[in-house]
Order: sequence, then C-alpha cells, then structure tokens
Amino acid sequence: MIVNDYTPGIPDALPPGYRFDDFEIQEVLDSSNTGIVYRAWDHQLERAIAIREFMPRALTVRSDDMRLVLRSKQDSVEFTTGLNRFIQEARQLAHFNHPNLLQVLRFWSLNDTAYTATLFYSGISLAELLQQQPDIIDESWLRRMLPMLCSALAALHSGGYIHRDLSLKSVQIQDNGTPLLLNFAASRRNASGMSDESKTLLHPGFAPLEQYTEDLENQLGPWTDIYALGAILYTLITGNTPQASVARSIQDTCIPLVQSEIQGYSTSLLQAIDQALSLKPEDRPQSIEEFAAIADIPSDEPGEFAYAKKPGTMLVAVDEEVDSATLPVWKKYQAPLQIAAGVVVGVIVGALLFGRSTPSGTEPTVANVAEPAKTTLKAKAAPAAGELLARVYVRVQEGDDMEINGKPQKSVPTTNGYGILQLPAGKYDIMLRNQSGNRSMSLTVDKPGTWLLNPQG
Repeated sequence: MIVNDYTPGIPDALPPGYRFDDFEIQEVLDSSNTGIVYRAWDHQLERAIAIREFMPRALTVRSDDMRLVLRSKQDSVEFTTGLNRFIQEARQLAHFNHPNLLQVLRFWSLNDTAYTATLFYSGISLAELLQQQPDIIDESWLRRMLPMLCSALAALHSGGYIHRDLSLKSVQIQDNGTPLLLNFAASRRNASGMSDESKTLLHPGFAPLEQYTEDLENQLGPWTDIYALGAILYTLITGNTPQASVARSIQDTCIPLVQSEIQGYSTSLLQAIDQALSLKPEDRPQSIEEFAAIADIPSDEPGEFAYAKKPGTMLVAVDEEVDSATLPVWKKYQAPLQIAAGVVVGVIVGALLFGRSTPSGTEPTVANVAEPAKTTLKAKAAPAAGELLARVYVRVQEGDDMEINGKPQKSVPTTNGYGILQLPAGKYDIMLRNQSGNRSMSLTVDKPGTWLLNPQG
C-alpha cells in the first residue's frame, strides 16, 4: 500500500476508471508474481482505499472482458488452491484488530478471481526511508519502532499465521511515523499446499534457508519471520543486506554484528539480530517474545506486547462525522474493536518515532507530575463547549474503577479489554484505579475523531 507514482504498463492490470460498484480503480500501487495492488476511490464513503487482486502471473492472463483465464488447463488445481487460500486469508486477517496490521474492509469474487479491500495507508517503505533519510535511523529510533512491529508480528503468530514475506519493502512507515506490515503471504502453519507459491515470495537476504526447501510444511514457523526481522534490522544498521541464506549455507561471509565494532548500538540489540540470523531455525529465537527478551525490548507481560505503550501512551485521532445528539458519557461496549481500528489512520506517537516534528495541529506532551504520570493531548482549534465530538475507547483491566474529572463512572471490562466513551468538547482527567495502582490521562477534546487511549501509571 505504498504511495508512489503510477506505474504504467503493468501487464494485465485493471485500467483506471474500472468500477466494482462503489469502488473505482485509480492507479496501480504495486505488482508481484501473485497479485496487483490498486489505489481506488470509495464513492459511497468518499475515501481512498486499496484493493488487492489475486492474479498469479505464471498461471493466468486477462481477457478482454477483464476475466482471468488460465494459461493451461493443467494449472487449474494450483490456481484454485491459491484462490481459496487468498479468500480464506482475507477472512482470517479481517479479524485482526491491530493498528500495525492491515485492516481488511471486505473481500469479494469477480472476474474469475478474488479481491480484498483495505484502508489506504500513506507513507514510505523502510527501503525508501533508508535511501532518503538514513540519518534518522539509530538505536533510539529502532527501539521506538520495534515494540509496535514486534506486537504486530506477535499478534499474527498468536493467530496461527506467519508473514513469510518480510523485507524492507514489507514494512511501511506511515505519515504519522508508525510501522505497518504489508505484503502478507500470511500462511497458516502446517497448511497443505504451501509450497506451490512459496518460491515466488523469496527476497534474497531476507528469506531464511527453510523457505528454499521443499518441506515447508514442517519447517516454517515464527522463527521464519524472526530471521527476516533480523535481516531488516541488519540492513537498517549497516546499510547492506545480509548475504543470501542459501549462499551462507555454502560459505558464510556474514560477520556477526557484535564482532563488527558497530558504534552507537547496544550489545543486547546486536546479539538479538545475530541470533535471529542463525542459519538453523532451532538456533534462532523461537518466538517474538524470546527475540524481544534478548534485544531488551520492553513488554508489559510475557507473550503480550503493548504496541504503543513504549514510549508514551497510545493516542489515536481520526477525523470522522459524529452525531451531535447527546449520548451518555459511559455505555457498555457493544461493537468489536475493529470499529475503532477500521477508522484509525493517525497515531500521535509519530513525532516520537521520527524525533523531528509533531503532527500538524497536535502537541503531545507528558505532564511533569510526580504520581500518577499523565499524558496530555492538546490541539489548536477549540469548538463550542458541549458539542459532541469524540468516540473514545479506553483500555480497561479487570477490577478497574473509572473516574472522569473526579466523578466515578461505571467501568465495564469487555472481552477485548476496551470500554467506550462518548465525550463532548472539553477537557477530561481520566483515572483508572485498581489494587495494582492508578493509571491516568488528561485529554482535551477539541476536534472530531475516534480515540484509542491506554492510560499509564
């Protein structure tokens, strides 16, 4: 979903202006051996989206009526297997509610193939960032990005998936500074038929040795993505892609980072990268949690990454229309968290990630108070007091008691761990209390949006 110049001449791509009901193709964003990604316009909701089309080039061509036609009848089984996997993965990925994973909006079948629509994410890939702004990349920047990236991979792995396609082009740094995983191959572990398209997904230097083998069913796992993650970090630090794993298996010239006298990077991070790049799967960290422990990447509890708690508190602001009718301040959480995630397009930790500037119109600051710590969000414009503007999702824990501006509010934990507030314009001190301590946040509502809050102690 990387924004770039329109790429003319993509073989068999749908032309600009082609319509799927309310979705109109505008341009080609990306093309691979297995599909094409388009930028499209949603005329119903008046917003940009991205559409991915399943199109294995080796097996199909496009006819004049836009349908995909098999090059050979012998390819029918392989195409059908891939198409079914594409549809199944769209269904599964639609259940992920994570700000650093693609948000699938819908999928459908047409033209004898299938399509998925996602939110449109604007930004640049890590490959482009390394080329255009290499000075921004240091250990401090990496340690601010890694908890979110690790959290996204951990969420994917916990759902039984592996990415299988990680590289510098597979991670987008959004305009707000947060990382986003792209280009999912997202196969389930131990799924049948994985080897049919596996060889089309290999990125030399990033693909581990097991991805070159025929016995993928028993070889792939979280350690596969961990190798690629190590290769990404190795490239960002050194400026050079690691030697391809197949070449390393013959003669390994990849010098461990801890032996390379790299300046400005901690031993813990370099050791984690070196272990992630081990040729043998069993020599690598076996989980994202294990990798994070070696790299000394903080997480709140074993097996769970608080993707935006380090550093600061996660604040998500999204411009949207909100009914101005008066609603109760606290009501029971009724919809899955994807309601919030589906409209999330900006995280106010972008300035922290890039360390350069604050997103336009916002100035996130940390209040200098002793206990409890509070994070304050301010904005420039101030609407009329009492006008309903914000839908706020607050992370709650079992046993939490909530206070808003010192007044008790009923706190109802949900299966997703979030409660919902409807807040008019104004300033709010939100306090959560339980036996473990207090967590708080100061919030100024002065712009339309949906907010995802994670108060800190």
